[in-house]
Amino acid sequence: MSLEKKDFIEIEFTGRIRGGEIFDSNIKEDIEKLHLGHEHPVESKPFIFSLGEGMFLKAIDDFLIGKPDKLTDYELELSPEKAFGKRDTKLIQMVPIKLFIQSKLNPIPGAMFNFDGRIAKILAVSGGRVMVDFNNPLAGKTVIYKIKILRKIDNLEEKVKSFIEFLFKKDFKFEIKDKKITIEAEKPEISFIELFREKFKNLFDLELEIKEIEKPVK
Repeated sequence: MSLEKKDFIEIEFTGRIRGGEIFDSNIKEDIEKLHLGHEHPVESKPFIFSLGEGMFLKAIDDFLIGKPDKLTDYELELSPEKAFGKRDTKLIQMVPIKLFIQSKLNPIPGAMFNFDGRIAKILAVSGGRVMVDFNNPLAGKTVIYKIKILRKIDNLEEKVKSFIEFLFKKDFKFEIKDKKITIEAEKPEISFIELFREKFKNLFDLELEIKEIEKPVK
């Protein structure tokens, strides 16, 4: 059968810039190349996602929809427009150096910083100002993805578990019963989970309920 929008699949993948440099992967051998020189090994993990739901690049979703739902290898080249966008000169901005000093940061050219969730690269430091590039590090680059479809996921529990881990980067305990999913969460987490109520309804046809639990005592 062919893959359709909202199908969950597990894949192995490696993304590299055209020319050879790997920038992302969940394959052990390629991860080791990506993290060459790191003291601690980085584990490879399965990647499960839903097609057409913004969990991977749209161009990859579009490519895979309609393909056979069986073990298959693919390689596709994506232009900047279909990958991480073109470089935008408007995203290169001058920032007062005092903002770095106040945060006890040293703005060295080439360093990467997180500005309220936006990753930026320091291009230059001149006097009291710092030139900062807010473009995606891969903007303007043609990339190549190698993808192997391992399996299509049919089990609802596994689909929901992978979706929760993708959204919240945490393995929340949950129960599915009578068209309802109940997620156990601590009070500070509840309002964020609530934002995805419609997603659970549209993707799984499940009503979301959140059960507040106490924070574990250490």
